[in-house]
Order: sequence, then structure tokens, then C-alpha cells
Amino acid sequence: MQLPKIYAKPMRRLQELPISAISKSPTQTRTLFDEYELSLLSDSIKQNGLLQPITVRRTESGYQLIAGERRLRAAALAGLKNIPAIVYEISDESAAIYTLIENLQRADLSPFDEAEGIKKLITVYGLSQCDAAAKLSLAPSTLSNKLRLLRLSENQRIRIEAARLTERHARAVLRLPEEKRDEALDIIIAGDMTVAEAERLTEEMLSPKKERKEPYRRVGLGDVRLFANSLQKIVDTMVKAGYTANTKKNETDSFIEYTVRIDKQSSQMKLI
Repeated sequence: MQLPKIYAKPMRRLQELPISAISKSPTQTRTLFDEYELSLLSDSIKQNGLLQPITVRRTESGYQLIAGERRLRAAALAGLKNIPAIVYEISDESAAIYTLIENLQRADLSPFDEAEGIKKLITVYGLSQCDAAAKLSLAPSTLSNKLRLLRLSENQRIRIEAARLTERHARAVLRLPEEKRDEALDIIIAGDMTVAEAERLTEEMLSPKKERKEPYRRVGLGDVRLFANSLQKIVDTMVKAGYTANTKKNETDSFIEYTVRIDKQSSQMKLI
């Protein structure tokens, strides 16, 4: 990536620098470096050399890395003492912006590292969110959404990164109240959910379907007597139809007893 002219004035086009003279950038946003990928890059450097130089700026004590920490680490791992570098003369703010831009253009950057880098850029250099968005070529709403990711707890961020979930997964979880986020993460990670599935889950957790229940009504003594009257009407109907049926009712302070006796022979006669 070519350094924007507004940020830098090159001192020299290309220079071989001692690796030991290069310090890391204090505004580096990346915290995770895949050891396996570093070893692969180191092996490639041993065989083919470093094809793309790193970018540094001159400081009073030597040189400070702007972009290419992964290449610098792999070169050191390969046993190189010197490394090709493009040297620029730029301010602290411009170096921080360039380091962040370089990392933003890499797809494997953690969304939380990205958000932390944007936050650092704003707080250290006193930029507004609109100014930071303009310098990073981001829409203000996009930058705001990235910063919101920092509302997730440190443990939740670790779990999201370990499960290799995306920024959109994180934003879906962030929509939930704090007390529901861990539960949602449990389900998303266990189910290996896609972004669409995670978003549907959060929608359901935000608007759970309530089971419709019939209102409970306590049965009173009047209801029992109504039932007994209904039963008596049924028996009267059977008698009118020619069945022999007798009823006996016994009511005390404690219970109502209702006995119905139907003659089986009369029932069989009607069936014939």
C-alpha cells in the first residue's frame, strides 16, 4: 500500500536497516499473531528473501515501525540481521493513522483490535469521531458501530475471538441486554451459528413468544351444583327415551354425592 502524500514525506526510497534498531509502534492495534502462519512466512523468507519491505519512520533513538510487524517478526525468526525498509519522515499522529489504516486493510485483524486502535487514535490525538472517520475513510456510522464493540466484556471478546466469530456476530450479541449476552454466546458457539442464525436468535431473545394460557378460575360450590343439575337433565332424557335409570343425591356439609343407576337390560332392549 502506498503511503498517502498528506501523511508522509519520504527521506529515502529504500534502505537496509538492522532489525535490532527498529522498535515496535506504540499504536500497533494488532495483538494476535498466528504462530503457525509466522513460521510459514519465516520459511518462505529463508528460501526466497523478503519480497515486500517494511515501512518505518526515523526517530531520535533509531527507527520506529509503521507497517509490517508480521514481516519483521518472521524475518527475525528466519535469522535475518537486516531487513529492507522504506523510511519516512512523519509525525506521531500520521504514523498512528498509517499504522491503523494498514491494519484495517487486512481481513484477519480482530474487530476488537480494530476498535481499540480507533479508540486510541481518538483519545491520544483528541480527534472527534467524525474527524477519525474522515482520516480512516470510514462512514461515521461504521466507525461508531466498531467502537460499540468495546461495550462487550473482556471475557466475551476472548470467547468471540477464540470461536472465530465475525464482527457481525459480535454486533448481534451486543443488541441484547448485558444479562443475556453470555447465554446468547453459549448458544451461538455451541451451534456453530452463521451470522443470519445469530441475528435470528437475538431477535427471538429480544421478543420471546409468550404462551397463551387460559385464565385460571377457581371452581365454587355453585359450579358443582350446576354440574349436578346438568347430570340430572341427562338422566331425565334417557328415561324419556325408554331407559330405566335411577338417581340418588346425598349432600352433606363436606361433600355432594350423586349416584346414577342404569338398568342394562333396558339398554339392550333399546339397541334391539
